[in-house]
Amino acid sequence: MRSVTPEGLVDELVERIAKIAEPDGWTRVAVDGAPAAGPDRLAEALVDPLRALGHEVLHVRTGDFLRPRSVRFEFGRTDPDAYYEGWFDEAGLRREVLDPLGPGGTGRVLPTLWDPVRDRATRAGYLTLPPGAVLLVSGDLLLGSGLPFELAAHLVMSPAALARHTPPELAWTLPAYARYAAEVAPQTFADLVAKVDDARHPAIMSVD
Repeated sequence: MRSVTPEGLVDELVERIAKIAEPDGWTRVAVDGAPAAGPDRLAEALVDPLRALGHEVLHVRTGDFLRPRSVRFEFGRTDPDAYYEGWFDEAGLRREVLDPLGPGGTGRVLPTLWDPVRDRATRAGYLTLPPGAVLLVSGDLLLGSGLPFELAAHLVMSPAALARHTPPELAWTLPAYARYAAEVAPQTFADLVAKVDDARHPAIMSVD
Protein backbone atom coordinates (compact mmCIF):
# COMPACT_ATOMS: atom_id res chain seq x y z
CA MET A 1 0.00 0.00 0.00
CA ARG A 2 1.39 3.40 -0.99
CA SER A 3 0.13 6.63 0.51
CA VAL A 4 -0.48 9.51 -1.89
CA THR A 5 -2.10 12.91 -1.83
CA PRO A 6 -5.48 13.42 -3.50
CA GLU A 7 -3.61 15.25 -6.26
CA GLY A 8 -1.20 12.33 -6.53
CA LEU A 9 -4.09 9.92 -7.03
CA VAL A 10 -5.40 12.10 -9.85
CA ASP A 11 -1.94 12.28 -11.43
CA GLU A 12 -1.55 8.51 -11.24
CA LEU A 13 -4.87 7.90 -12.95
CA VAL A 14 -4.25 10.51 -15.63
CA GLU A 15 -0.89 8.91 -16.40
CA ARG A 16 -2.46 5.47 -16.63
CA ILE A 17 -5.21 6.70 -18.94
CA ALA A 18 -2.79 8.63 -21.15
CA LYS A 19 -0.64 5.52 -21.59
CA ILE A 20 -3.48 3.44 -23.01
CA ALA A 21 -5.39 6.16 -24.87
CA GLU A 22 -5.79 5.30 -28.55
CA PRO A 23 -5.56 8.23 -30.97
CA ASP A 24 -7.74 6.37 -33.47
CA GLY A 25 -10.32 5.11 -30.98
CA TRP A 26 -11.93 5.90 -27.65
CA THR A 27 -10.87 5.08 -24.11
CA ARG A 28 -13.60 4.06 -21.67
CA VAL A 29 -12.70 4.44 -17.99
CA ALA A 30 -14.69 3.33 -14.95
CA VAL A 31 -14.31 5.17 -11.64
CA ASP A 32 -16.13 2.83 -9.30
CA GLY A 33 -17.00 3.29 -5.65
CA ALA A 34 -19.78 3.87 -3.16
CA PRO A 35 -20.97 7.50 -3.04
CA ALA A 36 -19.11 8.01 0.24
CA ALA A 37 -15.86 7.12 -1.54
CA GLY A 38 -16.30 10.02 -3.96
CA PRO A 39 -16.13 8.44 -7.43
CA ASP A 40 -17.94 11.38 -9.06
CA ARG A 41 -15.56 13.84 -7.44
CA LEU A 42 -12.49 11.90 -8.56
CA ALA A 43 -13.76 11.55 -12.12
CA GLU A 44 -14.47 15.28 -12.30
CA ALA A 45 -10.90 15.98 -11.12
CA LEU A 46 -9.56 13.98 -14.07
CA VAL A 47 -11.31 16.06 -16.72
CA ASP A 48 -9.08 19.13 -16.92
CA PRO A 49 -5.72 17.27 -16.75
CA LEU A 50 -6.83 14.95 -19.54
CA ARG A 51 -8.01 17.89 -21.64
CA ALA A 52 -4.64 19.54 -21.06
CA LEU A 53 -3.08 16.49 -22.72
CA GLY A 54 -5.22 17.05 -25.79
CA HIS A 55 -8.07 14.62 -25.14
CA GLU A 56 -11.71 15.51 -25.43
CA VAL A 57 -13.38 14.19 -22.27
CA LEU A 58 -16.95 13.24 -21.40
CA HIS A 59 -17.87 12.49 -17.78
CA VAL A 60 -21.00 10.37 -17.36
CA ARG A 61 -22.53 9.52 -13.98
CA THR A 62 -24.45 6.32 -13.31
CA GLY A 63 -26.96 8.43 -11.38
CA ASP A 64 -28.17 9.62 -14.77
CA PHE A 65 -28.69 6.04 -15.94
CA LEU A 66 -31.13 4.70 -13.38
CA ARG A 67 -34.21 2.65 -14.15
CA PRO A 68 -37.72 4.14 -13.77
CA ARG A 69 -39.07 4.53 -10.24
CA SER A 70 -41.64 1.75 -10.74
CA VAL A 71 -38.79 -0.70 -11.34
CA ARG A 72 -36.44 0.64 -8.66
CA PHE A 73 -39.12 0.66 -5.94
CA GLU A 74 -40.89 -2.57 -6.89
CA PHE A 75 -39.80 -4.15 -3.60
CA GLY A 76 -39.86 -0.94 -1.56
CA ARG A 77 -37.72 2.16 -1.42
CA THR A 78 -35.03 0.74 0.86
CA ASP A 79 -34.41 -2.81 -0.33
CA PRO A 80 -30.62 -3.35 -0.58
CA ASP A 81 -30.95 -6.37 -2.86
CA ALA A 82 -33.14 -4.42 -5.27
CA TYR A 83 -30.59 -1.60 -5.16
CA TYR A 84 -27.79 -4.02 -5.93
CA GLU A 85 -29.58 -5.88 -8.70
CA GLY A 86 -32.01 -3.48 -10.30
CA TRP A 87 -31.51 0.26 -9.86
CA PHE A 88 -28.75 0.87 -12.41
CA ASP A 89 -29.74 0.66 -16.09
CA GLU A 90 -26.66 -1.18 -17.33
CA ALA A 91 -28.29 -1.99 -20.66
CA GLY A 92 -29.02 1.69 -21.25
CA LEU A 93 -25.47 2.73 -20.41
CA ARG A 94 -24.06 0.07 -22.70
CA ARG A 95 -26.41 0.89 -25.57
CA GLU A 96 -26.21 4.68 -25.40
CA VAL A 97 -22.63 5.24 -24.24
CA LEU A 98 -20.25 2.29 -24.03
CA ASP A 99 -20.95 0.39 -27.24
CA PRO A 100 -20.84 3.48 -29.49
CA LEU A 101 -17.31 4.10 -28.15
CA GLY A 102 -16.15 0.53 -28.68
CA PRO A 103 -14.50 -1.03 -31.73
CA GLY A 104 -16.46 -0.13 -34.84
CA GLY A 105 -18.55 2.38 -32.90
CA THR A 106 -19.90 5.67 -34.16
CA GLY A 107 -18.77 7.90 -31.29
CA ARG A 108 -22.36 9.16 -30.94
CA VAL A 109 -23.42 8.99 -27.29
CA LEU A 110 -26.18 10.12 -24.97
CA PRO A 111 -24.68 11.80 -21.87
CA THR A 112 -27.78 11.32 -19.67
CA LEU A 113 -30.74 8.98 -19.99
CA TRP A 114 -33.11 9.21 -17.01
CA ASP A 115 -33.99 11.93 -14.51
CA PRO A 116 -34.68 10.04 -11.26
CA VAL A 117 -36.26 13.08 -9.58
CA ARG A 118 -38.82 13.77 -12.31
CA ASP A 119 -38.90 10.07 -13.21
CA ARG A 120 -38.74 10.63 -16.93
CA ALA A 121 -36.24 10.64 -19.78
CA THR A 122 -33.85 13.59 -19.64
CA ARG A 123 -34.35 14.35 -23.34
CA ALA A 124 -30.64 15.10 -23.60
CA GLY A 125 -29.18 15.57 -27.05
CA TYR A 126 -26.66 13.18 -28.54
CA LEU A 127 -22.97 14.13 -28.64
CA THR A 128 -20.36 12.85 -31.06
CA LEU A 129 -16.94 12.27 -29.52
CA PRO A 130 -13.95 12.34 -31.87
CA PRO A 131 -11.36 9.55 -31.93
CA GLY A 132 -8.88 10.05 -29.12
CA ALA A 133 -11.58 11.12 -26.67
CA VAL A 134 -11.81 9.71 -23.15
CA LEU A 135 -15.04 8.63 -21.48
CA LEU A 136 -15.17 8.69 -17.67
CA VAL A 137 -18.03 6.75 -16.10
CA SER A 138 -18.36 7.27 -12.36
CA GLY A 139 -20.64 5.63 -9.85
CA ASP A 140 -21.17 2.56 -7.73
CA LEU A 141 -21.56 -1.15 -8.51
CA LEU A 142 -20.00 -0.64 -11.95
CA LEU A 143 -17.72 -3.63 -12.20
CA GLY A 144 -18.13 -7.38 -12.53
CA SER A 145 -21.09 -7.49 -14.92
CA GLY A 146 -19.16 -7.32 -18.16
CA LEU A 147 -19.48 -3.63 -18.99
CA PRO A 148 -16.64 -2.83 -21.41
CA PHE A 149 -13.94 -0.54 -20.03
CA GLU A 150 -10.34 -0.13 -21.09
CA LEU A 151 -9.39 0.84 -17.53
CA ALA A 152 -11.17 0.42 -14.21
CA ALA A 153 -10.37 2.26 -10.98
CA HIS A 154 -12.02 1.12 -7.76
CA LEU A 155 -12.27 3.21 -4.61
CA VAL A 156 -12.53 1.01 -1.55
CA MET A 157 -13.39 1.83 2.05
CA SER A 158 -13.34 -0.36 5.12
CA PRO A 159 -16.84 -1.35 6.27
CA ALA A 160 -16.47 0.88 9.34
CA ALA A 161 -15.36 3.91 7.31
CA LEU A 162 -18.08 3.35 4.73
CA ALA A 163 -20.73 3.21 7.45
CA ARG A 164 -19.29 6.29 9.14
CA HIS A 165 -19.28 8.40 5.97
CA THR A 166 -22.61 7.22 4.55
CA PRO A 167 -25.51 9.57 5.41
CA PRO A 168 -28.05 7.99 7.79
CA GLU A 169 -30.78 8.13 5.15
CA LEU A 170 -28.64 5.93 2.89
CA ALA A 171 -27.51 3.44 5.53
CA TRP A 172 -29.92 0.89 4.07
CA THR A 173 -27.60 0.60 1.02
CA LEU A 174 -24.66 -0.69 3.09
CA PRO A 175 -25.61 -4.39 2.71
CA ALA A 176 -25.52 -3.91 -1.07
CA TYR A 177 -21.90 -2.75 -0.88
CA ALA A 178 -20.99 -5.62 1.43
CA ARG A 179 -22.51 -8.00 -1.10
CA TYR A 180 -20.62 -6.29 -3.94
CA ALA A 181 -17.32 -6.64 -2.08
CA ALA A 182 -17.96 -10.31 -1.34
CA GLU A 183 -19.49 -11.48 -4.62
CA VAL A 184 -17.73 -9.29 -7.18
CA ALA A 185 -14.57 -8.41 -5.21
CA PRO A 186 -13.59 -5.53 -7.53
CA GLN A 187 -10.52 -4.87 -5.43
CA THR A 188 -9.04 -8.10 -6.83
CA PHE A 189 -9.19 -7.19 -10.52
CA ALA A 190 -9.55 -3.43 -11.01
CA ASP A 191 -6.58 -1.84 -12.76
CA LEU A 192 -6.12 0.61 -9.92
CA VAL A 193 -7.43 0.21 -6.37
CA ALA A 194 -7.26 3.08 -3.91
CA LYS A 195 -8.26 2.99 -0.26
CA VAL A 196 -10.07 6.19 0.67
CA ASP A 197 -11.13 5.77 4.29
CA ASP A 198 -9.87 9.35 4.65
CA ALA A 199 -10.30 11.27 1.40
CA ARG A 200 -7.47 13.60 2.41
CA HIS A 201 -5.03 10.69 2.63
CA PRO A 202 -5.75 8.07 -0.05
CA ALA A 203 -3.54 5.03 -0.46
CA ILE A 204 -2.99 3.09 -3.66
CA MET A 205 -3.39 -0.59 -2.86
CA SER A 206 -2.59 -2.01 -6.28
CA VAL A 207 -1.83 -0.98 -9.82
CA ASP A 208 -1.79 -3.69 -12.46
